[in-house]
Amino acid sequence: MNAGSLGPLLVLTDRTQTGRRSLADVVRGAPAVVLREKDLVRHEREALARELRSLVGILLVASDTTIDADGVHLASDDPFPSLRPEIVGRSCHSRADLERAAAEGCDYATLSPIFASSSKPGYGPALGIEALHDTPLPVYALGGVDETNAAACIDGGAVGVAVMGAAMRGAFR
Repeated sequence: MNAGSLGPLLVLTDRTQTGRRSLADVVRGAPAVVLREKDLVRHEREALARELRSLVGILLVASDTTIDADGVHLASDDPFPSLRPEIVGRSCHSRADLERAAAEGCDYATLSPIFASSSKPGYGPALGIEALHDTPLPVYALGGVDETNAAACIDGGAVGVAVMGAAMRGAFR
């Protein structure tokens, strides 16, 4: 398994945005999911990972290599794991972040924010589609991505799109 097997859609979880639907119902059948939910205590996050593992194609866990999953998605400032999981991704917010992720051996990165985002404001100005050109590793466009601009991200150089808010609210699939 490698980053290419993630496919063109990477769903990032945020159960606070799912309304009355369970997180499991929201992500069921997704090709690749990053389980975030960092506010949960360890045993709750592990239980949720076990539940989601059978419902999605590939399960990555944010910032935790000890939970059984197909890989890890690191925050921009997380250290690279000493025992490398099968798939390692990293959140990036600049070209320098992307170059660092490639140099340390990450399989892919999310780059954000590509567009203004209501889910995660405060991560700086939108980078725009131009930031997706000629990246040093496969990149998923993140931040303000929805069904109206996803194709433009891929046309602009992204291997795929990473979606949280739109997917959690059921507006993107």
